[in-house]
Formats: sequence, C-alpha cells, structure tokens
Amino acid sequence: MSRQEPPVPSTRPYLIRALYEWCSDNGFSPYIAVHVDASVQVPAEYVKNGEIVLNVSMDATNGLRLGNEFIEFKARFGGVARDIVVPISHVIAIYARENGQGMAFPAPAPGAASPGSTDAGASAPTPPLRAVPPEESADPPGGDGPGRPGGRPQLKRVK
Repeated sequence: MSRQEPPVPSTRPYLIRALYEWCSDNGFSPYIAVHVDASVQVPAEYVKNGEIVLNVSMDATNGLRLGNEFIEFKARFGGVARDIVVPISHVIAIYARENGQGMAFPAPAPGAASPGSTDAGASAPTPPLRAVPPEESADPPGGDGPGRPGGRPQLKRVK
C-alpha cells in the first residue's frame, strides 16, 4: 500500500509578499497584473483584454491583506471606494512601477480552481517583463494619472 504525499503548497503567495516587501523597502510602488475572470472582484470598467493592473502600495490601498489564497484591500477608483478581492492564482505578475523589475507567473489554466490551487507558482519558465509607456493614457487605480511623466507602465512579454 503506497502512501500519497500531501500536495505541496504554492510558492506564489510567498514570492508575491517578498517582492511586495522589496518594493516597499526600496521606495518603489508595487503593482500587480491580474488575470480577470468571474472569481476576481475588481471594477469591470478598468479591465482590458481580460487583465487589470492594480497599484497595491500602502498609499493606494486600505486594509491590504496579502494572504495565501487571496489579496484583499479597498481602493478608490474614480473617487469611489471599492472592495478588491484577487485570488492568488490569478496574479500573473508583481513589479515595481518605477523600473519594471519584478516577477511574472503563469496565468491560471482555463477552468482551473482558483483558491487552494497547488500550482508550483514560478516553476514554469516565463519571459522577462519590462515597463512600456502606454500608447493611450487612462486614469489608473492609485491616482497616477496621465499628467505623470512617462504615464502608466504596461507589462510586455519579451521573448
């Protein structure tokens, strides 16, 4: 009779917290890119191509909780406070807005369970990321508007 090993927890929440702390300690603004589906609670009007980029700095959030299953906080979008809930499995990148340094993660598989997922987090190779100025400027979460030099960075996969 063989004994099954319990599934190994994902490294993704630990890596997200570590990079969040690195950004904060070095005076950078941590941003997360999120794959949006029905399990993600974000303002739909800010979702583009099934993704949203969120400023998760202490200045842009209230009650930020970086848990093992979810990232939860309150943020203002267009002056209106909103509750944000993002399953950890749907975070596809975390990076510093100022220099684009961070880490990308595999997007969740279609139909995959989001909470409690036991993916290996960063085990699958992902291309590096770099910040790219946007062609069209929008007023992003966190108050960094079009008047800010360089605009809002966007993630672009470099192959």
